[in-house]
This record gives sequence, C-alpha cells and structure tokens, in this order.
Amino acid sequence: MATGSINVSVENIFPLIKKFLYSDHEIFLRELISNATDATLKLKHLTSIGEVKVEYGNPLIEIKVDKDKKQLHIIDQGIGMTAEEVEKYINQVAFSGAEEFLEKYKDSAKDSGIIGHFGLGFYSAFMVADKVEIITKSYKDEPAAHWICDGSPTYSIEEHDKTERGTEIILHIGEDDTEFLEDGRINELLVKYNKFMPVSIKFGTKTETLPKPEDAKEEDPAPTQEVDNIINNPNPAWTKQPADLKDEDYKGFYRELYPMQFEEPLFNIHLNVDYPFNLTGILYFPKLGQDMNMQKDKIQLYQNQVFVTDNVEGIVPEFLTMLRGVIDSPDIPLNVSRSYLQADGNVKKISSYITRKVADKLSSMFKNNREDLEQKWNDIKIVIEYGMLSEEKFFEKADKFALYPTVDGSFFTFEELQEKIKDSQTDKDGKLVLLYASNKDEQHSYISAAKDKGYEVLLLDSPIVSHLIQKLETSKENISFARVDGDHIDNLIKKDEETISKLSDEEKETLKTDLEKVVPKETYTVQLEAMDSNASPFMITQPEFMRRMKEMQQTGGGGMNMFGNMPEMYNLIINTNHELIGQIAATKTDKKKERLIKQSLDLARLSQNLLKGEELTDFIKRSYDMIK
Repeated sequence: MATGSINVSVENIFPLIKKFLYSDHEIFLRELISNATDATLKLKHLTSIGEVKVEYGNPLIEIKVDKDKKQLHIIDQGIGMTAEEVEKYINQVAFSGAEEFLEKYKDSAKDSGIIGHFGLGFYSAFMVADKVEIITKSYKDEPAAHWICDGSPTYSIEEHDKTERGTEIILHIGEDDTEFLEDGRINELLVKYNKFMPVSIKFGTKTETLPKPEDAKEEDPAPTQEVDNIINNPNPAWTKQPADLKDEDYKGFYRELYPMQFEEPLFNIHLNVDYPFNLTGILYFPKLGQDMNMQKDKIQLYQNQVFVTDNVEGIVPEFLTMLRGVIDSPDIPLNVSRSYLQADGNVKKISSYITRKVADKLSSMFKNNREDLEQKWNDIKIVIEYGMLSEEKFFEKADKFALYPTVDGSFFTFEELQEKIKDSQTDKDGKLVLLYASNKDEQHSYISAAKDKGYEVLLLDSPIVSHLIQKLETSKENISFARVDGDHIDNLIKKDEETISKLSDEEKETLKTDLEKVVPKETYTVQLEAMDSNASPFMITQPEFMRRMKEMQQTGGGGMNMFGNMPEMYNLIINTNHELIGQIAATKTDKKKERLIKQSLDLARLSQNLLKGEELTDFIKRSYDMIK
C-alpha cells in the first residue's frame, strides 16, 4: 500500500479563491473591515491584560476613496504586523490569525469580540482589485513592512517608512469594479454590513452646526465645523444589559434599524444568554395585520456585530420570521464566506430558545397586564396562531394565554370559553360548539340570529383560521367549531321548545317540489325547517367540513387539492313559518311563484356575497321591475 500527501497548488487555488469564495463581490469590504476590527480589538485586549505597554486611545477605522488613482484605502490603528507576521498570516492561505489569537488567549479573550475564523477574508480583496498593497507597522519596536501582490501567486515584501502603529490596505480597483470608487456605493456597503461594528468607522467628514455665540444677531448664520463622519454605532442596544435600557432606548434602536418605518413597535423581547451557547439580540413585534408574507426577512443576523444576512430561516422559527430586530451570536455556524447558515446542532437549540423566550414574554403580558395584551391582540394574533400550528411546544404554552375575541369585543381564553358556553352551546352528541364569524359585515344576519338565541359568537378572521380550528378540534376533547353561516349550527340543541310548522305535510311537500323547479339542484340542497317567524325566509349555509377544507387548501393545506376542484355546494334553509313562505305556498300562478322564489333566492345569495356578474345585473333589473 502506498501513501502520500495531496499537493494543493497555489497557482490553482488562488484563482478559485478570487472567483468563487464569495458569491457576492461587495462582501470584500465587510471582510477587510472585519480584519481591521480584529486588529484593533486584539490591541485592546493585550493592553487591558497588561501584556502590551502602549496607549490604546480611541482608535478608529478609516475608509478613503481616491478616484483619480482608482484606489480604495482601509486604514486601522490596531495591533499591526511585522514582516515575519505578514509572511505568516498573509502568505499562508487560510491561516487565521484570529483563530490563533483566540486559542492563545482562550481564557481571557473569549469575550473580546474578535470576528475572524477562516483566514480567507483578506483574499476577497482580489475579487475587485487588480493589485493589493499592505503597509503595516506592528506595536512592537520593529520596522514597518510593505507587501504587494498583483493577484498572481508571487508577491514582494520590503521595509517601509510608516511610523504610526496599524495597517493600511490599498486596493487598486479593477476596470470591472469601478462602482466601488463611488462614495455613495461605499457608504451603502458600510451602512449595510458595518453599521454596528464595535470599532468606530470613519468615512469622510460632515458639517456640524455649532451653537450661536451669546452676542450673535438673530439673522447671523450659526457657525459650523467639519467633523469626522462616523458611519457606525459601536455600542448598539443589544450589546447592553436589559437593566440599563429604558423603553425609549428600545424604540430609538428600532428607529435606527428601520429609519423608514414610521409606526412604533408594539413591544420588544431582549435576548441574552451565554450558556449552552452565546446569543444576544432584540426582537420587536410590529403591527402585522393579515399579510403573512409581506413582513418577512426583517430580522437581521449578526456575528460579533458584523452583519451576515436578513434571511434567518432555520435559526428563527418560521412563525417568528414576521418579527423584526437583531440576533447576534458568535456560535452561529456559517459557511466559509460568512454568507449563510450551515446545519448544526446549535441552530436547533437557538431556535428553541427564541421560541421559549417569545412564549415567556407573551405569558408574562397575559398574567401582568392582560388588558394591554387584549389591545394588541389583533395586531399580533397571526404570529401566535401560526406558532400554535407549527410548533408543538409553543402550542402548549400559548394554549394558556391565547385569546379568542368575540364579535362584541370581549376576549376569552379557551378554558374561559368552555366554562361560559358549557350549559348553552351543546350539540346533539353532547359536544361543546364554538360558533364563530370570519367577517362581521358579510355574516351580520347570521350573527344576529345566533345572538338572538343567546349564543356566544367568536370573531376568528385570520387567513389561517381554518387550520387553527382543525388543530384545536384535534387536540381538545369534546369540542367542535361551527361558522355562523355553516350547516353545523343546525346541530345545536335549541334553547326553546321545538317550533311547530305552520304548513301541513302536504303543503310542505308541494312547496319543496316548487322550489326544486327553480333552485339549481347541482348547487343547493333544499331543507324545510320550522323556525321563528321573524327569522329570514331563505337562508344559505355551507357544509362546514367542505368549506373548511377548501379554505385550508387555499392557504396551503397540503393534500387538499381534491377539495379545490369540487363544485361549490350549499344548503338552502326555508323557514316554513315566515309570512313570505306562506304566500309562496298559496300562490296559484306558476310564473308568479317562480318569480318570488327566484327573487328570494337571489336575496339570500346576495347576503352571502354569492351574487355576481350577469346574475347580479339581472337581479337589480328584476328588483326595479318589481318596484314599478
């Protein structure tokens, strides 16, 4: 058996790094600023533990654009490098100085905020530059070094006369990437990726207005001065302890994250855990409304204050991706280019932690300020309902605080509802029936009829209500839901005695025959019922099961396509005790009887929003003719 070492040729790997390491070329600036940040934080740590006797001061990272020379400069005041260290860290591809530093100082440097891991970020510079220079001076008493590489595997290194500590990277921007010589483009990238980096980042200057002198006249302009234009906030709210922040601090940070969002968030959840993983962040509940898709991808994922992505699928449970805010964790497993998540056990733990924190916050609101939760409920319910459907552990917690509003504006928990209706809303099989409306206006007549009988009617109007109802019926014992305009309501035990029909059996049989001549059999099943004479003469209900299955299919019910292809079927309930029904039964002329039935049917269809197009036009014309 023969063994050997695989030979990786620099000539072969270098073009691959330049071309394929990063899917998006703009990422180069994030990587180089991350390196500069690490160099600065290394110096901070070494001075803090007394290993280095230099003045740390208030270092910053400066970005400069020289359009004439087609150069972009990234300058830091960090730890710097000797010529020997340049050889070690730059010329050895994939050797991470940050990794080595963290390993050497693993006990004292674990919270230093150092970012780098893979040792490849520097080479992202060659995606946009034809030539790269490094001018660097170590904090040690050694000469500065000047490294130059034109994108080939060869480089030169020599002494330089730089006297100030730190490193300057000079990118000679290529012809295809001159967009990175535009101030606006660089500013855009700095705000996107580096807005909350832990070291101040300067990009040009800005004019600052000063207070007027006491002896200045009113018409005198206020004095101004040029100051450094600092792009970032090195100490964002999520890096602080919750006890150090007030409500206004959280709202201010929300405005910083979303400057174009004018509505205030409803409330926030501060994430802060250091075991078994390290994670900080702030999540905000905005006013969500009914749209489940428009709100997604608003949570920003950071790693040590470096922006990674706003696609947090996997680390944030699906139902919480409609929230906003920031999550930051050094323990999030990223691919080499820090562009997306990799599958890892920590991801599942973090996702479970976030779910638990959200549930705990909502539970606390319910226990300590239920009135406030009720006021916010309609703006946040879509998230909670979605969570109850998709996360079993969240369902178990939410079942205690989830609220069910009524059409009258009252709110009940499920347990409270069961207690309230146990003596009045039972079907013939002994099940509790929870009546609900999905649209107060469209189902107004049915709501009124139910309330007249003393029934409690819930208002469940979210787009996923059919899925939630199915889940509740499956997980709860002895309960069922019925929409007020559905046929299942007919199974409720009436409070009053059985109403006797004013029509004889023979009259009812004749009436049913007359109705079936006019009413389309393929769409309506005619049912004669003796009801209160004040109830509607014609009422349309839809089979509860069929309607619910169709709704679930429309909102992603998986395996429900068979119901989407089936024809619409309805029940037509005829109140045999209504005066109009008596008139129809007594009418001798077939033509008049047909006209009365058709008009009454169309009125019932109109109340259910089923009359449209040509049929609606004909109905309106017929109605005017009848008035004449």
